[in-house]
Amino acid sequence: MPLWTVEGGHRLSGNISVQGSKNAVLPIMAACLLNGGETVLENCPSLLDVDASAQILQHLGCEVSRQEDKAVINSANMDKSHIPHELMLKMRSSVMYLGAILARTGEVTLSRPGGCELGTRPIDLHLSALRQLGAEVSEISGNVHCKADRLRGAYINLDFPSVGATENTMLAACAAEGETIITNAAREPEIVDLQNFLVKSGAKISGAGTSKIIISGFEAQKSVSHKVMSDRIVASTYLCAVAACGGDVLVKSVDPASVSTVTSALREMGCSIIAGKDWIRIRRNSRLKSGRPIITRPYPGFPTDAQSPLMAASLMADGTSVFVENIFENRYRAADELRRLGADIRTEGRVAMVSGVEKLCGAKLSATDLRGGAAVLIGAMSAEGKSEIFDEGHIERGYEDFDSALGSLGAVITKE
Repeated sequence: MPLWTVEGGHRLSGNISVQGSKNAVLPIMAACLLNGGETVLENCPSLLDVDASAQILQHLGCEVSRQEDKAVINSANMDKSHIPHELMLKMRSSVMYLGAILARTGEVTLSRPGGCELGTRPIDLHLSALRQLGAEVSEISGNVHCKADRLRGAYINLDFPSVGATENTMLAACAAEGETIITNAAREPEIVDLQNFLVKSGAKISGAGTSKIIISGFEAQKSVSHKVMSDRIVASTYLCAVAACGGDVLVKSVDPASVSTVTSALREMGCSIIAGKDWIRIRRNSRLKSGRPIITRPYPGFPTDAQSPLMAASLMADGTSVFVENIFENRYRAADELRRLGADIRTEGRVAMVSGVEKLCGAKLSATDLRGGAAVLIGAMSAEGKSEIFDEGHIERGYEDFDSALGSLGAVITKE
């Protein structure tokens, strides 16, 4: 179990580059099954979730190798269509293999996935979409089994713009005869990156980034190379860390448009932010103030994954900051840990109110989940004295060399 030791009270300054996106690379790794050949992924982050996905691919018979930020995946010899329970438990995004394996082999069996305990995240939308494409779906003893001799294109309207359901449907539809139209699709940038990869792999697909996606065929390309987009949530986390600790930092390799809701909130709180084509500079010299209520919504609304880091940045802001969480009901699990630092946080259902305090003091803490763990780390960085954070591996699921990255900006963090 990693132990993070943080000496708080240090301002941040310098330059930092954003890693490749966890939420983009995981569905792309699943999509590597479709072409039955070799795929080279550049800007592939070194994360526990990526390692878990690589283990799934290897279990299925694929060859996976890593060299620095490059991953090479060869799915030519894939010979299995099931994923064992112990691999599924390692990450929530393993559900993406439903659509990918079904498209490749016509049959798939897996257990319900694991990941952060952020509340109920049913896969009903995924299964409904696969049924509409012609798959027979059954659930026995906790396992999901899908089978289709032939998938057929369909008009699929998602009840909610779920990122996972949109991606799973895109993957399965690549093997369907005829045209598939997905409406009320998720619009996240990671959906666009998946579409870009699928086009290179041989898919006829368009519309990603809008609420309507059309898939109308697939001619496998046996050799594909793709650079994974940068991680907008990691970029948001760095920005929130500077807001919490004060300082002057240039965040590079980031699309400013993809984090515009976060930078807008930080400006309202008193940060100075300027942006270029692929960089953002943030400065915070004076005490923060509370801004407008933060209400999480599907993209292009405020991202739920950035809510916890922004809450950590608001702990010493003048006034009361209000958060409304509309995606996951257990997203406030980090609040109890932040209170150990001296934060004044009140939660009721989906609403959290943070009244700014004069100072925070170091404490013994726990990382509750991936983004909550990052928030606890940010809180400890802005507190006086030393904090110890016990972590079951949550933070390293989504942040590459987080201690070294923040240390390069002046934070004092060690990981054992």
